[in-house]
Amino acid sequence: MELDSLREAFDRVIEKRASSSAKAWEVIDQIVNEVEQAITKIQMMNTDSMGSADHSSILAELKAKLNELAPLNQLEGCQKELNVALSKYLKLLEKSFSPDISKAYRNVDFEASTINSIIANHFYRQGLFDLGDLFVSECGESDGAHLKLQFQEMYSILEAMQVRNLQPALSWAAKNHHQLLQNGSTLELNLHQLQFVEILTKGGSRDEALKYARTHLVPFACTFKAEIQKLMACLLWADKLDQSPYAEFMSSTHWEKLAEELTHQFCSLLGQSSESPLGVAISAGFQGLPTLLKLTTVMAAKKQEWQAMKQLPVPIDY
Repeated sequence: MELDSLREAFDRVIEKRASSSAKAWEVIDQIVNEVEQAITKIQMMNTDSMGSADHSSILAELKAKLNELAPLNQLEGCQKELNVALSKYLKLLEKSFSPDISKAYRNVDFEASTINSIIANHFYRQGLFDLGDLFVSECGESDGAHLKLQFQEMYSILEAMQVRNLQPALSWAAKNHHQLLQNGSTLELNLHQLQFVEILTKGGSRDEALKYARTHLVPFACTFKAEIQKLMACLLWADKLDQSPYAEFMSSTHWEKLAEELTHQFCSLLGQSSESPLGVAISAGFQGLPTLLKLTTVMAAKKQEWQAMKQLPVPIDY
């Protein structure tokens, strides 16, 4: 599936549409200008004649000028180019995408409760708790709801981080200190680093920041000596850290990366992948679908039954 060629064709349609629109406005302005000039002449004639005036000559002149402008002829060229570009784009769409993807469907038995559990799990891990509850209620399956409370905790931590509140995240990291170390994660240290910078830049004193460092950063000093030294150097720039060699500590990207790392570690400790199983399955299916559609077409031509196959006749690369 050549998405680049689709993008190029779509861009050409946009270009021709903009050109056609610009030409249309140009022609409209020309017509309006001629009409306004004719109206002005008629008004002047009425004022000068002080009686009945013959406007036919002015209207005839206006008609001649409009015929000379030939607005329809001006627009036909641009409209034709737009129609050609649009027609090519639609043909490319039809060629690139199968109108009937159901041909690749195989009648495979799935356990309904397992599928429902995966779907409910997906809703909860995406933070769509109301939708997850509604789905569980309607399908009558409760197995998919067992992770709801854990994901609610995760999202409450992430929501707090969005307003620069690290306390819930720090509490969770402290509670799972040993598991994080076993995973080789520096999440807890990174959270304390960010909290240290927040204290230093949000009105806190050097003494307060130093006290925080002694309590929470010193335990990491043996393993992360260089990082701790940089943080200590920040104390010299407490009032103007944004102008210091350590200004990058204030970057918002640290918050974004930390939120991603927390999500990854949270799911890991739950025995879950950081990516939704449902999302991964759909992504894999999307990548393999074009090959499967071609395969069904070939098999149909050879009068082979797609549904009766036990395995694919060719390997599929992902």
